[in-house]
Amino acid sequence: MRIMIMTDIEGVAGVSTPTVDTSPGGSNYLISKRLLTEEVNAAVRGFLKAGATEFLVFDGHGPGAIDFETLASPAKLIQGRPLPPITWLIEHLSRRVDAVCHVGQHAMAGIRDGNLNHTQNSVEVLAYRLNGRPIGEIAQFALLAGEFGLPHIFLSGDTAACREAEELNPRVVTAAVKEGLGRTSALTLNAQDARALIEKQAERALKQHLAKPIPPLQWPGPYVLQKCFLHTEIADSALGASRFSMPDSHTVEIRGETIAEVIYQ
Repeated sequence: MRIMIMTDIEGVAGVSTPTVDTSPGGSNYLISKRLLTEEVNAAVRGFLKAGATEFLVFDGHGPGAIDFETLASPAKLIQGRPLPPITWLIEHLSRRVDAVCHVGQHAMAGIRDGNLNHTQNSVEVLAYRLNGRPIGEIAQFALLAGEFGLPHIFLSGDTAACREAEELNPRVVTAAVKEGLGRTSALTLNAQDARALIEKQAERALKQHLAKPIPPLQWPGPYVLQKCFLHTEIADSALGASRFSMPDSHTVEIRGETIAEVIYQ
């Protein structure tokens, strides 16, 4: 079994405050990077126990957040900025993995108990909706992977992110390492307990998947992705683009026959 691990930093135990914990130059950012990387290492240990042999770690946080020297063998790292488009990357790498998961993931924008909740851009985006259904970064990645035949089997993050993943697929295994008390605060496990939980649940996720495979997450098309922005000038950037329209001054609609055509546009 070969696993792709999509990472973010906002769903990591001990990470709770915008900028201070999550942005380069923030006083805790280097600590946050190490905390994330150790949670990735914990997931790798769990998957190894269940029989996985190869790991591609996708450093998914905007400016990058994996501490390379701390990342444990046998994981390999997808890194660099700017990266090629994520749709191209997943299609290109889909033949090299058998399943995908998230480590350090946060809930979609607007979730009351989602610590550090946002969708793609915390200062621009109010909400995403796909065919009328609210989605966040969890659904974006799981659906794109699903279109290329890859099941989403595990997620670690805060309780709201875990709930979001379970609503997409009740069979996904999750590890809640903190509870959001609001967007900028959380009740968090200590680092050792968070890593132990992730290791245990990652092992469980792969064992359950091998015993009874989880199907790739797929929704019927065609697709309409609505991106609602806080400010009108952001939406204006789509004026005149093919397959894009503006139903109102804050919203851009993107239409396509496949998930790959819309989900990360």
